[in-house]
This record gives sequence, C-alpha cells and structure tokens, in this order.
Amino acid sequence: MHYASFQPEACPALVLNADFRPLSYYPLSLWSWQDTIKAVFLDRVNIVSEYETVIHSPNAEFRLPSVVSLKTYVKPSRNPAFTRFNVFLRDRFECQYCGSPDDLTFDHVIPRSKGGQTTWENVVTACSPCNLTKGGYMPKEARMFPAQWPKAPTVNQLHSNGRLFPPNYLHQSWMDYLYWDAELDP
Repeated sequence: MHYASFQPEACPALVLNADFRPLSYYPLSLWSWQDTIKAVFLDRVNIVSEYETVIHSPNAEFRLPSVVSLKTYVKPSRNPAFTRFNVFLRDRFECQYCGSPDDLTFDHVIPRSKGGQTTWENVVTACSPCNLTKGGYMPKEARMFPAQWPKAPTVNQLHSNGRLFPPNYLHQSWMDYLYWDAELDP
C-alpha cells in the first residue's frame, strides 16, 4: 500500500451504473476521490476495485476505490444532449469546412442573423479562420459547404466516434468496463 502523499486528482473512480456499464463515456463518468468516499459512506455505491493508495481519518484508514457501481440503476438518456463537446464529437473534432483539428468553434450553417437556430441540424464544427471567413453568409454566398450536413447523432454514433478519441488516462482496473485498449494506460 502507498502511504506517501498523493495528488487527489490522480485517484478518480470510474462510476458504473448498476448494470456495470459506465454512466457515460463522453465525458467518462469519473468522480473525485472525495465524492467517491462520500458515496461509499452514504451506501449509494458498491466498491468494485481499489487503488493501492490509502487515506487516513483520525481513527481509520481506507484504500481509495478505483471503480464503483451504483446500487440503483439510472436509465441512460436515449438522445445525446446538444453540447459543444458533443457537436465536436459528432464531427470528429474536425472543421467541417477545411478538416483542420485546430482552434475549433462551432458555426451556424444558416447564420442566426438569417433565422438559423442553435440546433443539431444547423450547427457544425468549424475552425476559427473558416468561421470568420464564412461569417454571416449563407453557405452558397460564402461558397463554403460543410463536409457533412449537420444532423442529430444517436448515442451509438457518438460512442462510435468516441472510440477514436480515448481519454488521456485509463487506469488498469477500468479496462474490464471500457472498450479502449489496455495499451493506452500510461
């Protein structure tokens, strides 16, 4: 066991639903060690796996959980939330006008100034230079057309795209519950 000091953020816990699937992949459902310990003491989760790292209270010591499962099943959402991150994920973190992965923003294909709405069907990922070039013009006026016309993705489409972008850190104890390769663990 490691009794030395540690960085708390270095010990997040993977949170699984009661069916042992992650609550979410994007972002990956992780709790801080403090939130995890609180949930353990409130009897809301089962400890599935632990780190070697130990924390101390005045009269006890605890190994930090690395994987926990909820005791009550939470029904997953059938439709992904419209968020900036999910738009980028749908578009595979590439500008839909030039393909650049740098300096990403999102663009209203039909500009808001011309009645365009902020919806899955009207927003695409765009790099800042392309977004500035297109500005308030319609695609035909700007002669800029998205590589893929925007539409609402399914949860499965986001999961599929997400496989291309694994998290920077995956603890070995999480591998049985995720679909990324164990080789990605630093």
